[in-house]
Amino acid sequence: MIILGIDPGYAIVGFGVIEKLGHNIRVLDYGVITTPKEHTMPVRLKTIYDSLCVLIDKYKPDCMAIEELFFQNNQKTAINVAEARGVTVLAGMEKIGKLYEYTPLQIKQALTGQGRAEKQQVQYMVKAILGLSAVPKPDDAADALAAALTHAQTNQILGQNDIK
Repeated sequence: MIILGIDPGYAIVGFGVIEKLGHNIRVLDYGVITTPKEHTMPVRLKTIYDSLCVLIDKYKPDCMAIEELFFQNNQKTAINVAEARGVTVLAGMEKIGKLYEYTPLQIKQALTGQGRAEKQQVQYMVKAILGLSAVPKPDDAADALAAALTHAQTNQILGQNDIK
């Protein structure tokens, strides 16, 4: 099973692609999609959508695991992130058809055993589980891999977001 993990954002979208074969998990790719701050929001959203479609076409994931939004104090930022997340969800549903959402608490719990783990603990577990020589950078890519690993580790068959 190939899983595309996403850490949503509008300036930076983290992505991580992993393959799970039985009990073995390996990284296929990870990184970020960036959008220039001088671009308008509609252009940034299109950049995110188009870049995700290219990734999906390249790796042909069986599903997408995406981190749910953690609301911040800045209302404008929260709205922009929500719009970008909507575009991300649309790309996943249109091109893959299976989408699974995980809260930051669920991701921390799945990878470290405690829902209140620090970011560094989660990053260390991503590195350890995937057998990487270093913590993936930037943090957005590590967070996306954490979302993908959460799905691989919990292997929930939710079905509620499957296109039939």
